Amino acid sequence: MDNYRDCAVDAPEGTTLTQRQLNYALLARQLLLERSPMQVTDALEHLVGMQSQVPSDPYIGLWSRLEGFATDELSRIMQDRAAVRASLMRGTIHLVTVADYLVLQPVMQALHERVFPRTDQGKRLDPAHVPEILEAGREMLAETPLSMKALAARLAERWPDRDPGGMAQAVRFLLPLVQVTPRGIWGASHGATWAIAEQWIGQAIPNSSTPDAVLLRYLAAFGPATVADMQAWSGLQGVRAVVEHMRPHLRVYRNEKGQELFDVLGAPLPDPESPAPVRFLPGFDNALLSHADRTRIIAEEHRKAIGSRNGLFLSTVLVDGFVAATWGIEKTKGKAVLRIVPFTALSPRDHDAIQAEGERLLVFLAGGLSHEVVIASGAG
Repeated sequence: MDNYRDCAVDAPEGTTLTQRQLNYALLARQLLLERSPMQVTDALEHLVGMQSQVPSDPYIGLWSRLEGFATDELSRIMQDRAAVRASLMRGTIHLVTVADYLVLQPVMQALHERVFPRTDQGKRLDPAHVPEILEAGREMLAETPLSMKALAARLAERWPDRDPGGMAQAVRFLLPLVQVTPRGIWGASHGATWAIAEQWIGQAIPNSSTPDAVLLRYLAAFGPATVADMQAWSGLQGVRAVVEHMRPHLRVYRNEKGQELFDVLGAPLPDPESPAPVRFLPGFDNALLSHADRTRIIAEEHRKAIGSRNGLFLSTVLVDGFVAATWGIEKTKGKAVLRIVPFTALSPRDHDAIQAEGERLLVFLAGGLSHEVVIASGAG
């Protein structure tokens, strides 16, 4: 817990924490109050992985969190197989260290086994056929990594009367798989190709794991939090019973709604006296996605505004700790333009801070291209 700035001592048991206190605690634990000197692998483990449906998102997220972060630092640990991309929390793609994959995968396996039969693909399969499909998929992927399209085609050759996409997705959800490089490598990423996890990382996956340690890791990175928050981050069921078992070893607060907030013992709560710095976040950033009640970092009306019909999220800008704008980059004719759209009118100070941080982001993302930051007028 040495990544906090202006930390106060632990608040007394039962203290009601304000929204601003929860905001500042989240920013501190997410390394968004000041850039950390952590190594990339340490940061990934501190954050319990980074959501990564969009392969470039973890690079942007780490740039906003770490001192002097360079893209090749993350690419290298992926190429060295020290970090992998896999379906984990919420059944979504996360980038995690191999050490964390071995902890998280056995816990999240129950989530995948519960969710897949309810999907459209799962409903199209006879449950009695699933074991032999998984065995065939394991054999095929043991020979060579495959895309889901290629795996579906090979499975269809064996069982032409079954849904090929459903069979491939059963293998994807129900076997421990990872996406292999160059997927996720900066400037070289291509379509997702999957391999048997144990083969790719060269280590056996534990047969079982309890969620206790995983939920403690969540609280250290995202707390204080409610049981509903823990469920929203993990996708797991039965979280309430696990928390009740751990209660003697947790600090308990309340939020302004009177709900119980749980936290790891000894985690300080930063004192939110000074404004938080401007930070640019990618669309899929767990700082925005890991609570049932996300108002500690984004107003409900803004949360709806950043979603899109295709399931993606617009990239966002934090101003004094809260989402205040969206951003995107357009590259044309050798020039990169960063366009920022605030939700409301900006103060001159905030405008200048966004401009300055935007310039730094463009240097990171656009390399030697000429670039420009354009901030639209806040429409309110």
